[in-house]
Amino acid sequence: MNFQHTEDRRMLADTLKRFISEQYGFATRDRIARSEHGFSTALWARFAELGIIGALFDEANGGFGGGGFDISIVFESLGRGLVVEPFLDTLIVGRAIARSGSDAQKTALAELIDGSRIVALAHGEPDSHYELARVTTRARRGVNADGSGNGWTLTGKKAVVQHGEQASWFLVSARTSGDDEAQAGITLFVVPRDAAGVSVRGYRKIDGGRAAEVTLDNVALGDAALLGSADAGFATLEYALSCGVLALCAEAVGAMDVAKDYTLDYLRTRKQFNVPIGSFQALQHRMADLLLDIEQARSAVINAAAALDGERIARERAVSAAKYSIGRIGARVAEECIQLHGGIGMTWELPLAHYAKRLVMIDHQLGDEDHHLERFVALGAQAQP
Repeated sequence: MNFQHTEDRRMLADTLKRFISEQYGFATRDRIARSEHGFSTALWARFAELGIIGALFDEANGGFGGGGFDISIVFESLGRGLVVEPFLDTLIVGRAIARSGSDAQKTALAELIDGSRIVALAHGEPDSHYELARVTTRARRGVNADGSGNGWTLTGKKAVVQHGEQASWFLVSARTSGDDEAQAGITLFVVPRDAAGVSVRGYRKIDGGRAAEVTLDNVALGDAALLGSADAGFATLEYALSCGVLALCAEAVGAMDVAKDYTLDYLRTRKQFNVPIGSFQALQHRMADLLLDIEQARSAVINAAAALDGERIARERAVSAAKYSIGRIGARVAEECIQLHGGIGMTWELPLAHYAKRLVMIDHQLGDEDHHLERFVALGAQAQP
């Protein structure tokens, strides 16, 4: 298999890296991450103008990329800048709409790609841990508010909804039949932020940006809000989240590269006994091991990107294998880079501390390493004849 990027992808990567280095320095990023919105609407529009959002979708849906390697290239560059704009949920929600949305719903993809609409995935719940099929939010059949036809009434709570305060609508998973942990019976709905019964409580995240808790209190929706078929939302949700996990893994590789570069620079310049500490053999060995780990993580991301459009079991195993590797290696990179910096590695003013924090938090987003190791084994058992 040829893993060389196409000329278009290389140009995309160069453009994005240059834009981030020139317009998204650490001071700018830190100010944005601490802001009331949690991201910059002006920079989000600039990213859209550059075609970065469009690279996450294929031509049939208004983009010009959409492959696994397009996702990995974009998010690796975003990871290098610790970008906090809502790329991840735009990808996840957009891919779900592209896969199962109605023609009317797919018209919204143009607004996602041009950056004019912010959307958010509202799937995780306070007690769901990382189990994809555990959904307790309920959707019941009922009569529409105007008395015409059949509609739906949603009740439940969603946790850690990224950029939930700024989203104009949510993609909500709800159970329409079956047990709380059954894959069958999950249905996806497009819920407007301003719908009656929707309440949002925002908060700042530890690694920058903002998230929210979303409460649904007898939210009345028409059939037009249904994404795909009733009771059959799990497959769409699983695929869309696989795209999201790949994106997170690629973002982590970008963050690891920067943390590594910062550490190498520090080892070359920090002196002890009148010589750079990078000349000490013990530190050279630790750094060499770290470089090997980062390349292993990069290989796992390449494997997941190549499998994204393949058969379900192969795709999901590759994605879980990558997330497991990223979780384990990301924590090691964060710890080693901080230790090699000494006490200065923990200071808030040093960008490295923020990269380390982001690497640790990526492990806990969309399933940690323990969850994905168990999932990898379980999927392997399903593949057995």
